[in-house]
Amino acid sequence: MLAERPLRQQNGRGKFNFLNARTRKFLSYYKPYQRLFWADMACAFVVSVTTLLIPLCASFITKNVLGDSGANTLTQIYGMGAIMLGLILVYTLSNMFVAYQGHMMGALMEHDMRRELFDHYQKLSFAFYDEQKVGQLMTRLTNDSFDLAELFHHGPEDIVISLLNFIGAFAILITINARLALTVFLFLPIMAVYAFYFNKKMKTALRRSHDRIGDINSQVEDTLAGIRVVKSFTNEAVEAEKFARENGRFLDSRRDTYRSETYFFEGLMAFTQLMTVAVIVFGGISIVKSSLDLPDLITFLLCVGILIEPIRRYGNFTRLYQEGMAGFARFMEVLEVEPDIQDAANAVDAAQVQGNVTFKNVSFRYRDDSGYIFHNLCLDIKVGEFVALVGSSGIGKTTLCSLIARFYEVNEGELLLDGTNIKHIRLDSLRRSIGLVQQDVYLFAGTVADNIRYGQMDASEAEIVAAAKKANAHAFIMALPDGYNTDIGQRGVKLSGGQKQRLSIARVFLKNPPVLIFDEATSALDNESERAIQASLEQLANNRTTIVIAHRLSTVRSAQRIVVLTEEGIDEQGTHEELMVRGGTYASLYNMQLSL
Repeated sequence: MLAERPLRQQNGRGKFNFLNARTRKFLSYYKPYQRLFWADMACAFVVSVTTLLIPLCASFITKNVLGDSGANTLTQIYGMGAIMLGLILVYTLSNMFVAYQGHMMGALMEHDMRRELFDHYQKLSFAFYDEQKVGQLMTRLTNDSFDLAELFHHGPEDIVISLLNFIGAFAILITINARLALTVFLFLPIMAVYAFYFNKKMKTALRRSHDRIGDINSQVEDTLAGIRVVKSFTNEAVEAEKFARENGRFLDSRRDTYRSETYFFEGLMAFTQLMTVAVIVFGGISIVKSSLDLPDLITFLLCVGILIEPIRRYGNFTRLYQEGMAGFARFMEVLEVEPDIQDAANAVDAAQVQGNVTFKNVSFRYRDDSGYIFHNLCLDIKVGEFVALVGSSGIGKTTLCSLIARFYEVNEGELLLDGTNIKHIRLDSLRRSIGLVQQDVYLFAGTVADNIRYGQMDASEAEIVAAAKKANAHAFIMALPDGYNTDIGQRGVKLSGGQKQRLSIARVFLKNPPVLIFDEATSALDNESERAIQASLEQLANNRTTIVIAHRLSTVRSAQRIVVLTEEGIDEQGTHEELMVRGGTYASLYNMQLSL
């Protein structure tokens, strides 16, 4: 299910406008490549014309030249043969342009669509991704856009060539023998009804197939991302069963697709063969009755062959159209999701951020049908203050910090940074002012230096090394095979948990933000790694507004203020000593941890 705010209108008039908007959007991808498009259409036109001229040349030879026993008969045949060779050369060159440049036009448009969709993915909020499967989103970016590229390229060509060939062949057939031509065209209404029926079935089957391949991608992504957990619990058979189930569903959808395609294409081909048989039978009868001669029958059969080609192209176009439009519908479903977190019209850059964070009667819930995580929460964090957030798991500590960076939007109340509502601060400016160190570190495939540089993309090598030293990471980095140029693998799999955490801290040192958020950054580490990282965090937090989400309460005893969260909101706050003397929720949590 696609969340956030879809642009689709529900009333009839809105739906009409919406469909027009989609059509305009589809056609807009041709705009940057208009010259290439019209060149492609011109070549398609030439292909169609040369296809029609070759039977006419053959008709001229059989009807006019062969019946003439004059001295220049061979000269006429050679001349007409040369013309036909020229037509074939023009046909071949035009077809080569269509095949190469036409495909490149489709690939360029596919490139533009993928870039647009990827950029849009990055604008969508956490709330959107909370509801989505990564595999489905990847399918829209890859498979669906490829299907669209094929439609962008072949669609107009098939329409132009089919239409011109059809009209031209019909005109020639009518000229040769109107009655026989009408006999052929009696098949067309039947073919149209047949095609419409199975075209509808094919559309449904193709859409289902697109969804199923997305489900397979989601399953594979989920299994491979957690492959260490799978192997540690020896649950390969469980994952294989999950994959087999999704793979089987995809197979069923492909079976439906191939069945409908087979009925569609082979049925149309059967009708075209019947047309050829009808021409031979009724043409033979016409010859016997002297209303048609043999050269005309040969020309007629050649033109029927040309007439069959548009029908084949129509079948190909129908398949491309269904696949492409199914992909386009899925593409637009995401593109029409309006980000629920975006810059206000009057948003400004945050200038010289000091780091005062204020929650003023803030209420938040993830969905309209869910309960509030916070209700009328008030909290003021002063510039340079070190504040710890504690409370039981799932109480909303991480959510509260996520609101500061506008990963989620406050439902009610105001969240202020240095007295300015964060909704009035540009998102990129706001997030540049905040450094986040999480328990679950994400490192990108690449080198150590690449991952540290993620904190400041234009950082020099010296700045990267300095950040690593501040994070107590320089020593272990230099011990790696290639130092800062060591490839750390997908998600940093070649590093230990403590090493990955120190790289993430170095990344934040390089970013140098005025506001820091530590989300249980040391809770999953061994004691030695925790001590090293704790020292790095203390240095990083110096003279910055610092918010620490703590699981181990012993690590925040030195906090200037400890804020205790419960289901009712802020239960109590104060220093460690003050809260212990008070003997409330914090004291109970602390004593419980000591007893474990």
